[in-house]
Amino acid sequence: MSHAAAEATSPAPYPATDRTVPTRARERASYDRELVHGLLDQAYVCHLGFVRDGAPVVLPTLYGRVGERLYVHGSTGSRPLRAAGQGDPGLPVCLTVTHVDGLVLARSAFHHSINYRSVVVHGTAHQVTDPQEKREALDALVDHVVPGRAADSRPADAKELAATAVLRLDLAEVSAKLRTGGPHDEPEDLALPYWAGVLPVTTGYGTPIPSEDLDPAVAVPDYLTGA
Repeated sequence: MSHAAAEATSPAPYPATDRTVPTRARERASYDRELVHGLLDQAYVCHLGFVRDGAPVVLPTLYGRVGERLYVHGSTGSRPLRAAGQGDPGLPVCLTVTHVDGLVLARSAFHHSINYRSVVVHGTAHQVTDPQEKREALDALVDHVVPGRAADSRPADAKELAATAVLRLDLAEVSAKLRTGGPHDEPEDLALPYWAGVLPVTTGYGTPIPSEDLDPAVAVPDYLTGA
């Protein structure tokens, strides 16, 4: 495949906007669509920010991605979900996801940092009212945590669906930001007798622990063991 053909098949980057261009370390920002999708798909928890009664609120919550949309869910009695369902305007939100990859230890306290990969999404969230989209969104939320789990569990019944609200947020105004590498000490500090470098941070999975009331005949699914 030619370079021109490869470029033609690559998804277009997200457009940079006033809200997605960082004021500091602009060289760390990226609008690459595949990078953003990968970072979203690898995390579990997002932080959803909005304004309630004139004050900022940030809530940690699970989410799922379906193409160019993110879905978050909660109780139908939740204030932000109620607000997102009140008319066409929806609820202005800012959603963030962060991976911590390493602790950056410098010789000076000022230059300590972390290596990270993050995504920030600005937009207006709307409550999902279409029953089919709602079911697909809830399946995506379950499969985001453990791929394959939605098909290996009982789906929500009518009562549970009625008690659950789902928000949809389109991926339109999006940016990623990354820091890699070691510390950036001042030249005059390089001879100081303090250790400097990066302490990697990793995420792993332990051995599945069965529920105390689980039938012993039910085997651990392959998608939990990697078999």
